[in-house]
Amino acid sequence: MATVLYITAHPHDDKASYSMAVGKEFISAYRESNPQDEVVHLDLYSVDVPQIDTDVFSGWGKLASGTEFSALSDEEKRKVGSLGQLVDQFIAADKYVFVNPMWNFSFPPVMKAYIDAVSVAGKTFKYTAQGPVGLLTDKKLFHIQASGGIYSEGPAAEVEMGHRYLKTIAGFFGIPSVEKLFVEGMAVAPDQAADIKAKAIEQAIEAAKRF
Repeated sequence: MATVLYITAHPHDDKASYSMAVGKEFISAYRESNPQDEVVHLDLYSVDVPQIDTDVFSGWGKLASGTEFSALSDEEKRKVGSLGQLVDQFIAADKYVFVNPMWNFSFPPVMKAYIDAVSVAGKTFKYTAQGPVGLLTDKKLFHIQASGGIYSEGPAAEVEMGHRYLKTIAGFFGIPSVEKLFVEGMAVAPDQAADIKAKAIEQAIEAAKRF
């Protein structure tokens, strides 16, 4: 049995969001094809994803110097504890499905905060004399991203930073398999938006069966 971490970064649901609608169909198809697997939904807009701030650095510093976790301040315990739970949940999963809209050529800030939360030396990667080495070499990742414009090809592909960043981080973690599905062009051709969504759902269902 595999554990799939379904990570969504959108304030809207599948009725109002293209990416969430396609993501929902992907997960439904995955569940149907893999009934023995566990799917855990992590809605980044409804969980505590602390920013790495002075409380976090202070708490980490105290722990590194031998201070007991119980001796941290309330804010340090809350933030450091939440970050620890997030990274432990991440490394325990076997597969990841990220779903997000494109905002200003990238993804929502909460997704960057989450990536920062799980980028932990000794857990998702390690430092060696030859440089950093990823520790998640037996994982798989699928990325669904929606945008009003078209960024999968042409000159606009050069400014697409959401998937490119996620793929870079996945490589940093050692994840060998990274696939993507762009749901795009709805603002460019609003009269074709329904067809674009339908086609993306078809692609998502087929990809889920392979994933």
